[in-house]
Amino acid sequence: MPNEKEWSIQDIARSAGTTSRTLRHYGDIGLLEPSRVGSNGYRYYDQDALVRLQRILLLRELGLSLPAIGEVLEGEQDTTAALRTHLKWLEQERQRLGRQIESVRTTLKKTERGEQLMATEVFDGFDHTKYEKEVTERWGADAYKQGDRWWKSLSAEDKKAHQEDQKDIAAAFGEARDRGLPADGDEAQAITQRLYEWLRPAVRAVSKGYFAGLGQLYVDDPRYGQYDEKHGSGTAEYIRDAMAVYAERNLSE
Repeated sequence: MPNEKEWSIQDIARSAGTTSRTLRHYGDIGLLEPSRVGSNGYRYYDQDALVRLQRILLLRELGLSLPAIGEVLEGEQDTTAALRTHLKWLEQERQRLGRQIESVRTTLKKTERGEQLMATEVFDGFDHTKYEKEVTERWGADAYKQGDRWWKSLSAEDKKAHQEDQKDIAAAFGEARDRGLPADGDEAQAITQRLYEWLRPAVRAVSKGYFAGLGQLYVDDPRYGQYDEKHGSGTAEYIRDAMAVYAERNLSE
């Protein structure tokens, strides 16, 4: 054992709010290799690895894809300078979140008092366009514009209902996996049909490549780790497999 402090993959996953699966994937693609692999096959991470993971997670928050993050990290030799850039962005995010908190407080107070609301107060600090770059890079500007127009056309009640539908679908996938139902079976594919229908209002023309590629994100993207955390380990892979089968059977290029 080296003298330097090390953390196991389970410790790192728990502290970072991600999953061991995600960290192993990062290692497989060369984005975050463990500092040491024990004789038992367990992966361990030192302080340098922790700093690198912090930078990876921050870049994911900025909406960068994993290949883009790899290019950024390779091009940034000065870790201190990179961290200063990240810190500046985080401070800006803190200011934005502070505005959101005050916006909700103002809305709550005025609603309770029956006072007139102002749009500039209600929406201060809110910006759903933060994913514009990622969507545009993955699927093109038209895909973002179409989804943006559709989302803006919804009422607050419709937006909430749409989000609740997505949660119900994810829970259904988790339950199907728990029951040992095959991803290519009738019940799992019926749930996948629900997911397809859930996407259609925003995307309209959902192609085979789009749907299967979106399914892969459930495994590749750490933001989707919540599916394993909420619905059991392996749910992300189960959803990906079900979507791949559905795309192959039902969708065209």
